[in-house]
Amino acid sequence: MGIFAVLALPLLLFGISGIIYIYQSVRWLLSKSAVQNKVVVITDAISGLGKECSRVFHTGGARLVLCGRTWEKLEALYDALINVADPSVTYAPKLILLDITDINCIRDVAKEILNCYGCVDILINNASMKVKGAVQSISLELDKKIMDANYFGPITLTKAILPNMISRRTGQIVLINSIQGKIGIPFRAAYAASKHAAVGFFDCLRAEMEEFDISVSTVNPTFICSYHRQAAPGNWEASIWKFFFRKVAYGVHPVEVAEEVLRTVSSKKQEVLMANPIPRAAVYMRTFFPELFFAIVASGIREKLKTEEE
Repeated sequence: MGIFAVLALPLLLFGISGIIYIYQSVRWLLSKSAVQNKVVVITDAISGLGKECSRVFHTGGARLVLCGRTWEKLEALYDALINVADPSVTYAPKLILLDITDINCIRDVAKEILNCYGCVDILINNASMKVKGAVQSISLELDKKIMDANYFGPITLTKAILPNMISRRTGQIVLINSIQGKIGIPFRAAYAASKHAAVGFFDCLRAEMEEFDISVSTVNPTFICSYHRQAAPGNWEASIWKFFFRKVAYGVHPVEVAEEVLRTVSSKKQEVLMANPIPRAAVYMRTFFPELFFAIVASGIREKLKTEEE
């Protein structure tokens, strides 16, 4: 009886772990099967996250239309996908040049996209542009460029693809956004503003598209890490501001985000927040305890200015 009692807990933990592993494996297989033969458009496919999204959807048997600003990088991505996938269960991706900041050309590019297969089942708006700096140091021209890349570009492409989805009464639109569409972080005003605007648009679109059976999803990760995580220099524990928003400890890897995008498409989740407990708590604090949140933000600004003066 004593030996059984000692072994009971490890056996229970082992059994639970096995069940979780099997559940996750089945869920992953179902996610991949859900996109088989689907026409999937990915913008900025040549970025780190874009490449990972391309990989998971390609291995899932989707008919990919990959968009990017540089033809050479698109071709390199094409070769990488073709070389590692089984050609008997995958489709050769189609490549389209697209600069999401060139608003005047997006509608013409949308026609090229639709001509590839005659329809779009899933549109993944992945393209994005970042900028960091004090409000007074960022020019209005740069503000507009950020808004074009993160807001006007994605909504222009979405509006151009929507009539095809509405006529077929099926489709899914995914916006890969940012936690900064939920909370504004100092020295990223233009970026946060564009992400807030995008969230507002796609929230409204979600409600309007329900009658056409078109799903709208937003995936909001924190900082997306590079492929090789490196600790940032300095004492990150010294500042309460850095404690809340330090990037390295609470960032997510492109592979994690890409796999979550696939699961989001499969389950048709409306909104996903990819964040560890502290940045997730900051989002809720901004909603329910705004004065406390703003006090923490202000203390971070004061400490930064003090450090610069010293």
